[in-house]
Amino acid sequence: MARAERKTPGTAGKRRLTALVAAAGLGALVLTGCGGQSGAGDASASSSEAGGGDKTLRVSAAASLTTSFDQLSDEFEKDHPGVNVDVNYGGSSGLVQQLTEGAPADVFASADQKNMKKLTNADLTQGEPKIFATNVLTLVVPKDNPAGITSVQDVLDKKVKLVTCAPEVPCGAATQKVEKANGVELKPVSQENAVTDVLGKVTSGQADAGIVYVTDAKAAGDKVTTIEIPKTDEAINKYPIVALNKSEQPELAAQFVDLVTGERGQKMLKDAGFGTP
Repeated sequence: MARAERKTPGTAGKRRLTALVAAAGLGALVLTGCGGQSGAGDASASSSEAGGGDKTLRVSAAASLTTSFDQLSDEFEKDHPGVNVDVNYGGSSGLVQQLTEGAPADVFASADQKNMKKLTNADLTQGEPKIFATNVLTLVVPKDNPAGITSVQDVLDKKVKLVTCAPEVPCGAATQKVEKANGVELKPVSQENAVTDVLGKVTSGQADAGIVYVTDAKAAGDKVTTIEIPKTDEAINKYPIVALNKSEQPELAAQFVDLVTGERGQKMLKDAGFGTP
């Protein structure tokens, strides 16, 4: 089963933390050389005060947004000195379960509207969710394509190890729609709870083929070969984002949503292969 991935604070945050640790270590050495243990405590206090102004914005986001939201988080940190963006990536359904069970977060970005509606029905959102991107599916095979797959029909005719998303997550639900549209029944050897896990099994050679979003295929670069699936336009996923009403950083949460839905965010998402809202 897939587990949610976590993005640690961005490069700016890491540089601040490294600087603080280095400063604290140097201060401790200097003060120790002067023979005063109480001085080491003063250095520790100074270090604590230096980092006291930092804030953390917690974002829960669909796994298919990993590359784009890593970039958007770095942009946000540049625009907001002293703010670290901590992103929890995973399957949208799993993230919703975490949030409804009380997991702390300031922003939620889902890979479909169905899972977002669960949050709005639970009265956990601040305002109406905004659609900020769309996505469709594609078939990917490892770069060397050991099974010789050239079409979706090959997946049906040959004895290949196909991996898809589980039906309860957005990419899995979309896969079912594509199956229905094409009048076929796929027989995956495993179903994952995050699209990144599907891609990982293909790139590592554990699977002969996998169904992922076009954005994941693009992010994988030359690690995979992409094969078009017919009628994916009948299974377009719309991505909504919203600030959460229990956010400890409501202003920052609203500003992050604005970045994602604004001109800069939309350009970054388009460059990653996402469709427009």
